[in-house]
Amino acid sequence: MNVVVVNDHLYPDGGADIVALSSADALARLGVDVSLFVADRQRADDALARPYAVVCTGQMDLASDPNRLRAAAQGLWNPLAAAGLHKLLSALDPAATIVHVHSWTKALSSSVFRAASEAGFQVVCTLHDYFSVCPNGMLFNAQSRQNCQLRPMSVACVASHCDARSYTHKLYRVARHAVQQHIGRLPGHVDQFVTVSGFSERVNAQHLPIDSRYAKVRNPVDVGARPLPADPGASRSFVMVGRMFALKGWELFLEACDRAGVLAVAVGDGPDRAALERAYPRARFLGQLGRDGVTAAMRSARALVMPTLGYETQGLVICEAAAQGVPAIVSDACGGTENVKPECSGLLFRAGSVEQLTAAIRRLADDTDLARRLGLAASQRFWADPPTPTAHARELLAVYSRVLARAATHAEGGLRC
Repeated sequence: MNVVVVNDHLYPDGGADIVALSSADALARLGVDVSLFVADRQRADDALARPYAVVCTGQMDLASDPNRLRAAAQGLWNPLAAAGLHKLLSALDPAATIVHVHSWTKALSSSVFRAASEAGFQVVCTLHDYFSVCPNGMLFNAQSRQNCQLRPMSVACVASHCDARSYTHKLYRVARHAVQQHIGRLPGHVDQFVTVSGFSERVNAQHLPIDSRYAKVRNPVDVGARPLPADPGASRSFVMVGRMFALKGWELFLEACDRAGVLAVAVGDGPDRAALERAYPRARFLGQLGRDGVTAAMRSARALVMPTLGYETQGLVICEAAAQGVPAIVSDACGGTENVKPECSGLLFRAGSVEQLTAAIRRLADDTDLARRLGLAASQRFWADPPTPTAHARELLAVYSRVLARAATHAEGGLRC
């Protein structure tokens, strides 16, 4: 079997990138012939020994390109990416090859879907977010800070200013989504969607074609060997990890910690960081950290808090905290709830409720034994069946085999596949 992993970035800039790269690595280590197709230029000092081939278009990320007209055109349709992917696929057998797309909106564009499908290859797409169905990729109104209830691409949707930047940027995203639907033919050119939680599948399925196929595959969590569980009872600080923008609920976290009288530890960066630092001077802002730094911050906390306001698809950080023996307090509006057993390995609260979040934080701050019990249970639940990269790759291989077998059956029956 050959697998072509398609992703905007070679160097991680978010959860989808981490999953794509971990997936490519784990598949290759199981003996699969893997090629990673990305837009990034490979750095001259990149000495990483990769078990897969890397094919780069040599293009910049849209947000990093100083030539804004070039970036805008590339985001709508990237002919260089389409040509590069077509060239890579020309040497492979469609009957034994899967093209697996993870992210495409930050550099590659939807041209990769059409290129793969027109070349006769089976296309798998992981739903890390909601860009398959929503112009802003979140089904979230950043202006009202509420989940969007409008039908994507309806007149009401187009007229709604939901973008975190400007309405002009929203209109650009509408144009990009129209190109994605009608020229890139997404979702039509996807043979199998991979979901990371039952929650995200249910949300996406409301907007995708009724005959779409889904397979749930757990995201890989690479935390190495099983560590000794942390002691959450030894700390009174609470930590949050993630990109700092409205959907994540940072203001809610910081306000609740202030009200509860505990130290808030903020790990991450983003457009809202400066304003948050001014508004909450008692919090400790650590900035963007590497994996070891994030792990250390979580192990030094009484609990991880994930107060997302929107339809977060999973929340890998909950699993990473559980692996260390740290419980989580999670909003009930996201896929992260599937990684928490309420009152056993963590606590849930109503999304957007600063009162409920404050109460949950106070409860753990005041009850050391409860914090320790939840942390130990979180560790035991995670390590009972850990979603390691190898386990993730084996689950993917089962999906790929079904997709290729289905395509072969259709071909034998004379049907277009």
